[in-house]
Amino acid sequence: MEESKTKIEYEESSGNVFKDLGLPNPEERLAKAQLALMIYDIIDERGLTQVEAARILGISQPKVSALRNGRLASFSIERLFSFLF
Repeated sequence: MEESKTKIEYEESSGNVFKDLGLPNPEERLAKAQLALMIYDIIDERGLTQVEAARILGISQPKVSALRNGRLASFSIERLFSFLF
């Protein structure tokens, strides 16, 4: 049986998946995603529950859940930054 060698075409990433997907405001989306990841890494490192994190951040537990799950439309970049300090 002969091996089939098929050339697979691909595009190199721009480094911003949101831009690559053609989504609006890709730079803002990437910044929010990076900030949310930093915030949730800290929450995980401290072993906080979502309820504890909500109390510390001054937001509701469902908002912490949204943050965890990447639903970031209701958060501004400034607000996410404020959670880090």
